[in-house]
Amino acid sequence: MADTDGAPSKPLKFDAKGRSAARMAAVQSLYELDMVEGAIDPVLRTFIEKRWTVPIEDEDGDEVGEAEFNDPDKSFLIELVRGVVARQGEIDECLQGALGDKWTVERLEVLLRAILRCGIFELMTRTEIPAKVVINEYMDVANAFFSEGEPKMVNGVLDKLAHVLRDGKLT
Repeated sequence: MADTDGAPSKPLKFDAKGRSAARMAAVQSLYELDMVEGAIDPVLRTFIEKRWTVPIEDEDGDEVGEAEFNDPDKSFLIELVRGVVARQGEIDECLQGALGDKWTVERLEVLLRAILRCGIFELMTRTEIPAKVVINEYMDVANAFFSEGEPKMVNGVLDKLAHVLRDGKLT
């Protein structure tokens, strides 16, 4: 299950180039935008400047420094967030088609919806990235936040759409 503040509840794996970190930050940014209905640029600025470090405390609880994650690829992060927001109607239409009659986009948990929107945007626009890579990356994001069936749902929905959006090519 996801933490209520949108923070991952499990350790994360990030690639050396920062794309995995950018995907994680994009999902969290979209979560925040959906929850507080804020403006894109201040949310992105906060994620780029402040949210990618964690305070380190000593045994007395005093802050003694900061641990840093791999930096997200900033241009990729911005592309993902702005792209999802700009094409949200088209993305949600694809998502609704993949969900079928039992679910609606609005009924999805906010974080799960953000993960799927990012994955769909990437499948639509970043055709140089193999669909398998996109699907695996967003499954990793889902696994960082959820422990139930949500990662399987991410896999199923993105796999289904990859076959449609990429003419059946997953490589």
